[in-house]
Amino acid sequence: MPIFVGKYVKIMKLVKPKKNLGQHFLTDLSIAKRIADTVDACPEIPVLEIGPGMGVLTQYLVEKPREVKAVEIDAESVAYLYEKFPTLRENILGEDFLRMQLEDVFGGRQFVLTGNYPYDISSQIFFKMLDYKDLIPCCTGMIQREVALRMAAQPGNKTYGILSILIQAWYDVEYLFTVDEDVFNPPPKVKSAVIRMTRNNVSKLDCDEKLFKRLVKTVFNQRRKMLRVSLRQMFPAKPREGFYEQEVMTKRPEQLTIAQFVELTNMVEAEMAAINA
Repeated sequence: MPIFVGKYVKIMKLVKPKKNLGQHFLTDLSIAKRIADTVDACPEIPVLEIGPGMGVLTQYLVEKPREVKAVEIDAESVAYLYEKFPTLRENILGEDFLRMQLEDVFGGRQFVLTGNYPYDISSQIFFKMLDYKDLIPCCTGMIQREVALRMAAQPGNKTYGILSILIQAWYDVEYLFTVDEDVFNPPPKVKSAVIRMTRNNVSKLDCDEKLFKRLVKTVFNQRRKMLRVSLRQMFPAKPREGFYEQEVMTKRPEQLTIAQFVELTNMVEAEMAAINA
């Protein structure tokens, strides 16, 4: 891509997408702008972009009247970004997002998370977001369509699962639009989707949150089993008589709302206490 500097032309070598990093560079500028505009739902606060690659999304983010930083693990992409966005140089972070201390990025201030997320680590990115949920009131960007559908799924849907519950417990999820394969280099084998997640009003679940997370993961590891079967591995000994005869125990995990999972967590915690008494 040529960069014009006065009457001279500086030739910049394009970054070759790396399969081991799950890189698929978006080539459609109109879609890039639509993705960048999704951060407007949370105005004024800074933006952290994950995996900018060659900056197709970055170029529209920096036009907005707010601070923008970008984190990129690929050294070749970082060097390219330094050349393409010289005024952004100090805000281009050559780091691994999954290893970062996010409270340090903007000095403890809240920020919007966005990006064209690498498909192979998108779930890990969102689980890290949950660890910093009070710091990230809004998260937008593009992911694999299958993952987006899981995140936005409602009870009773076959795609409803661990990711749906753990994210929707803290965020309202919007599936914004679908992106076809042919607007990437190289084209992925699946469709993509753009989503937006906005923090809800929940500040604390009405249960032990660690146990809630453990319970959700446990029962969805046997999602076709009734709860009276999948819950057995939660207990060190047999629960009291009648515990598995309760009506909720005949349901499968995909049938429960988040509120019902909270209630179930409290039931399990009480039973654990009785067993250990």
